[in-house]
Amino acid sequence: MEHALSPTTLIELRRPRPYPAVSVLTPTHRREPYRAQDQVRLRNVVAEAKKQLEADPSVTRERRVDVERQLDQALAEVDLTYAEDGLAIFAAPGEHQVWSLARTVPERVVLSDTFLTRNLVSAEASERPFWVLSVSPDRVTLWTGSLDRVTEARIGGFPLTRRFDNFDAERRERIGDMPSAFRDEGTRHFLKDADSAMSAILRDNPRPLYITGEQAALSLLDEIGGATKDAVHVPHGGLAHGTHEAVWQAIRPLVTAEALRNTVAVARELESARGRKAFAAGVDEVWRSAREGRIRLLAVEENYRVTVRGEGGDHLIPAESGDLDAREDIVDEIVEQCLETGAEVRFVPDGTLNDAQGIAGVLRY
Repeated sequence: MEHALSPTTLIELRRPRPYPAVSVLTPTHRREPYRAQDQVRLRNVVAEAKKQLEADPSVTRERRVDVERQLDQALAEVDLTYAEDGLAIFAAPGEHQVWSLARTVPERVVLSDTFLTRNLVSAEASERPFWVLSVSPDRVTLWTGSLDRVTEARIGGFPLTRRFDNFDAERRERIGDMPSAFRDEGTRHFLKDADSAMSAILRDNPRPLYITGEQAALSLLDEIGGATKDAVHVPHGGLAHGTHEAVWQAIRPLVTAEALRNTVAVARELESARGRKAFAAGVDEVWRSAREGRIRLLAVEENYRVTVRGEGGDHLIPAESGDLDAREDIVDEIVEQCLETGAEVRFVPDGTLNDAQGIAGVLRY
């Protein structure tokens, strides 16, 4: 199952497909006893997708059989042991993908000539993803992180390794057999290669970057002065050979502190905008401002969800899930629209935006 959505991947997902491109979305749960229910629900929604394919007169038998096969293959790849809060299956002639999302989604089936991506975009924004680069003289490991975990990212040539004969730099430094390995010319070239590889990844998928390693390694990267020079340095050795849990424990205090700074900064910006009368609050007002491209900063509470329907195209009114013309993922629509128009999107803890009904924006004009 896929987790990390890069700009390049998003472009690929959004390209037109031969009809029908099927998007199947369903909420999932991280814990028992709900996973057994998730399995039944997932099978049912895939069955509904097949039913819609069969009922669509514009879908030839050959294409229907192809897409149904792709749906079955996707279903077989789902492992709910690692479920998060939502699941998206994309299937089209000759291809399929399965995405796990850390943000809940409404259950739905959509047949179109493109995949439905707004829920992926919103989930990625809410995760506030970052990179962690763990360096040592003989190994550099890349990790992808979010608000509650890190996992190893085997992309861009990472992990990078360097072979030594009978080499244990940390042990030999402890017993005084050698000077710092980070003054070795081979190590300098090795870390320079790592910096170049990281630069390529940041060009395609820019995120905040943390670097862990011994202080000597961090100083050497400062001297090299490439993509890693603006990263947050974390003086903690051994993590290039460590587990994802060890990396997370080293990084977690910084991520938590950054989340707190983010919340405080958003509150200040909203208060300032309110004083300048450049402020939008509530889903209806924010939705209209987003459609007009007026939002510079969008703030959304992490678990804010609301079901609405349009009224004459100009206003949204509350609705119940399952109502005719109900729009159950209107918040995700707003997030995607704001990102498309170059706005910043910040998710904040529940209760932060009580006076704005859970969603607010700073306006450009």
